[in-house]
Order: sequence, then structure tokens, then C-alpha cells
Amino acid sequence: MVKICCIGAGYVGGPTMAVIALKCPSVEVVVVDISVNRIAAWNSDQLPIYEPGLDDAVKQCRGKNLLFSTDIEKHVSEADIVFVSVNTPTKTRGLGAGKASDLTYWESAARMIAEVSKSDKIVVEKSTVPVRTAEAIEKILTHNSKGINYQILSNPEFLAEGTAMQDLFNPDRVLIGGRETPEGRKAVQALKDVYAHWVPEDRILTTDLWSAELSKLAANAFLAQRISSINAISALCEATGANVSEVAYAVGKDSRVGPKFLNASVGFGGSSFQKDILNLVYISECNGLSAVANYWYQVIQMNDYQKNRFVNRVVASMFNTVSGKKIAVLGFAFKKDTGDTRETPAVDVCKGLLRDKATISIYDPQVTEDQIQRDLATNKFYWDRPVHLQPMSPTAMKQVSIAWDAYEAAKGAHGVCILTEWDEFKELDYRRIYNDMQKPAFVFDGRNVVDPEKLRAIGFIVYAIGKPLDSWLKNMPAVA
Repeated sequence: MVKICCIGAGYVGGPTMAVIALKCPSVEVVVVDISVNRIAAWNSDQLPIYEPGLDDAVKQCRGKNLLFSTDIEKHVSEADIVFVSVNTPTKTRGLGAGKASDLTYWESAARMIAEVSKSDKIVVEKSTVPVRTAEAIEKILTHNSKGINYQILSNPEFLAEGTAMQDLFNPDRVLIGGRETPEGRKAVQALKDVYAHWVPEDRILTTDLWSAELSKLAANAFLAQRISSINAISALCEATGANVSEVAYAVGKDSRVGPKFLNASVGFGGSSFQKDILNLVYISECNGLSAVANYWYQVIQMNDYQKNRFVNRVVASMFNTVSGKKIAVLGFAFKKDTGDTRETPAVDVCKGLLRDKATISIYDPQVTEDQIQRDLATNKFYWDRPVHLQPMSPTAMKQVSIAWDAYEAAKGAHGVCILTEWDEFKELDYRRIYNDMQKPAFVFDGRNVVDPEKLRAIGFIVYAIGKPLDSWLKNMPAVA
């Protein structure tokens, strides 16, 4: 029986290993993590991650060929294939701070593998890592090998949160990069054999190590670039009276462009886009490619601009101040169908409103009060650190309250900001919300969820990203 061990029970490791266990009943899969609470949650009825379809997959395999454990050294030493899916956060200090990836956790994992291994192993990079990380890991393992042979593979994940299980069951592609040696090709084949249980062979791509590592960064950069591009156009639409939805539809009909990732919004979020682009910028700078670095950094700058523009629009529309005014924030996750708040635009929007002394009431169907308070108290780039390194007293955010539903959040509010495209926000009784709000009542739709004309008919003053401005907003211009 092939034994697989995955170090890291997070958003990538947990779902990926659950699907491998489900599709490969003859493979023993163990997910290990240093966090006792996280492993306990994986072994409970309340999983630590919300992802449609994940519960069913875990419950079908858990206790059979899928185990969750804190006994890291035991399971790593017994494994044939070790996936490493640990955090690679952006460095907050030292060389490359604010751009480079911090590989501390990866290096610790590699040293531990070398220390406990008693048999040859295939070590698989599942985390998103800088190009040529495999070389560094290889050196650590080789210099501590004690006669054991290691093969390093790059197997980047291409999961979209909210559809992660669907992406795993039916992937566009599985990418495996390895050394172009007999041993390397044999290791690549071993991992291919695992995925071949359910992935068609023509979707399993094999490359050299460096191409696989760079492909993940490039893929995320291209996707984020599309979002920043349509968001740049949304600002121009507002200035000219064009409708960004119609522009995006027309552009997306070009088969060379396609319709995906052309939804204008308050900005992109998630654990990967910003981090991976900053990593790409740093690698470009280190290789003397300043023009390349500047090009990709502009994608980040446009995303920040979009969030700032949204906050400025809210403040300017409400007589140039939100001090002492209640603002309802509907949605805190960075996208619908996930509870993930990493790099969510909602953090920057809320902080911008709080700086102007607004009172904020937040409702999200999947994000806990503790997580929201923690996110608002956490400094930039620290969200990906272990919980014990994050603020322990988030309740200091006295201007923030958490509501149990959208109606409670909006009761007595001067304005409503829609920051996540949850389906339930399309079906709300906005007349009821309007009746319970201060007047004039504003809706600021950062996801183009609502029909602006229907809400205007109720009495709302509506701002929707990239849509023609109503007369009130034209008379209250925002400084971008």
C-alpha cells in the first residue's frame, strides 16, 4: 500500500488529501499538523474549513484510509510520498520584506523530514513557492540524507475557493514538475499514478521543476491582471457613463479573451493573488528585470486603488463624512461560498471607514465574529501567521459590531456596503431594509449584486461599481 503524508492541514492540504483518499481507496493518506485544535476540528463534525462538498468527502474516508494526526514525525517517517503544504507568507522584515516569500516553515519541514526519514521519499511541493525553491530544499535534504534518497517534485495547486472540491474532482490540469533524470522521471510517474485514478492522462502535465514552480505564480498573476484590468475600466465607465457589465460582456465575447474573471468589483482577495504577484515582482527585481517587476506591481497598485476609490465614494456621497454614522457591511469573506477572509477587500474598506470614525455592523453567513475582529486588528502581511502570533485582544475594535443577519446589520444604518457576492444578498427584502434605515439611505454595491434601478425606485441612492452614476453621486464627486 502506498502511504502518503501531507504536512499542513489547511485550505490546500485538507481538501486535496480528502479527494486523494476518496479516489484512491488503496492509498493510505494521513494529514498532519502541529495545531492540536485544527486536527481536532478535522476529526469532528465541524470541519475547520467551509467548502461545498468537503464534508461528504471527509466523512466517507475518515477512519478508513484518511487520518488526521498531530503525530507528525511518525507519519512522515512511514510515508512514501510527503506533500508539504505549509504557509509561505510574505516576509514582514529583513531582505525582501513586503515582497519575498518567507520560507521559514518550508525549511523547518524539510529539516524535519531529513531528521525522521528512514527510507527513500518523494517530497512534493504543494505550497506556492518561489522559483528554484526545490533546489534549496534539495540541498537541505541531501546534506542531511544519512544515505536516504529524496526526489523533489513541484505539484502546485490551482484551486479556487468556493469550488475547490469541484476543481479537485475535475481539474483543468494537474501539473507535476521533476528533475529530468531517471530517478526524477520515476518519481514523476509515481505521482502521476496517484492522480491517474480519476484524472484523464491528457490533463496530467509534466514539466521541469522550475517551469512548474513558475507556472503557479504566472497563472495567478494572469488571473489577477484580468481583474485589475476590468476594475481600471470600471473607473472609466463611471466617469463616462458607460456600463462596465456591458463592456465586459462585449470584450468577453472575443474568443481570444473569453468571459472569465471580467467581473468588476471592489477588488480581488484570497490567499494567493497578492502574495504570488509580490513574489513575482521580487524575483524579477533580483534578476535585474525592473521593467518586468514594475509591470506586475501595477496589478497590485490597481487593486489598492479600487479599494480606496470605493471608500472615497462612500465618504464623499454621505456629505463627505461618515463620522458617527452606522454603515452596514454585507459580506466579509473575499468571495462567496467560502469562509476565507485572507486578503479580503472588506478589511481595507472597513479600516478606511473606521479611520473616518464610522460605526460598522458586519454580517457574513460563514465568517465568525472572532475571525472578523482578528482580521481588523491584524497588520498587513500578518494574516498568514499562526494564530498565536496574531493579536489576542481583537475586541478592542469598539466601533465594530457583528450582526446575525443582513436586516439587523442594516437597522438604523445610513448606508449599506455589499462586499461579498453571497447569493442571499440578491434576494433580500430591500424595501424592508430601506424602511429601517436613516434617510437618505445609501447602497454601495461593491460586487454588482443588486439591480440599481429597482433599488432607486424604492428610494435608495445607489452606487454600483462601473455603472452610470445617479445625479446625487455626480453632485458629490469622490477624489480617487
